[in-house]
Amino acid sequence: MTQQTSVVTPERFASGMTYGEYMSRITRNRDQFQANYDGTPLTEEDVRRFKEIMARPNGPAKVLALAEDWCPDVFRGLPVMARIAEATGMELRVFPRDENLDIMNEFLKDGQFQSIPTFVFYTKDHRYICHWIERPQKANDEMHLLRQLYEGRTREEAAPDVQKFREGPVWASWRRATIDELLQLLDEKTK
Repeated sequence: MTQQTSVVTPERFASGMTYGEYMSRITRNRDQFQANYDGTPLTEEDVRRFKEIMARPNGPAKVLALAEDWCPDVFRGLPVMARIAEATGMELRVFPRDENLDIMNEFLKDGQFQSIPTFVFYTKDHRYICHWIERPQKANDEMHLLRQLYEGRTREEAAPDVQKFREGPVWASWRRATIDELLQLLDEKTK
């Protein structure tokens, strides 16, 4: 992506919502967002590594998130990004995907899918660094565990088991994997 052609100008970035503003606006899954936020501890080592990467000349200072409150990947992943931003001082701005399709279209998964959440990282002077889409590879590899809960059942029938899954160790490990992938991606892209 060539930064000069991006619809995400510094002014557009600044117009996004803070995480708190986004949370006050959402109408669905507030309890899921809060549970994932509460269930995402960052270690001192995580914070140290993020801050070390941020201190590089081309390190991240800002992150744009595309999100929708109905999406399980969002209510698991966006709280992780919020925790990282809060712990490190990275500026997070959230944009509802469906109201900002021009932004989404710059960061399509595989050039065609409007997958969310999407996190787009910028330097302090708003130079694009990289972006991360949807879920960590660990979640992709283990998605069959979640899909099994729906086999031969309606959404309503599967709902109690799905909720237990979202409160369990596999879901928590996907949040942890998000932290690890973001650290690896940002480390690689800012060296």
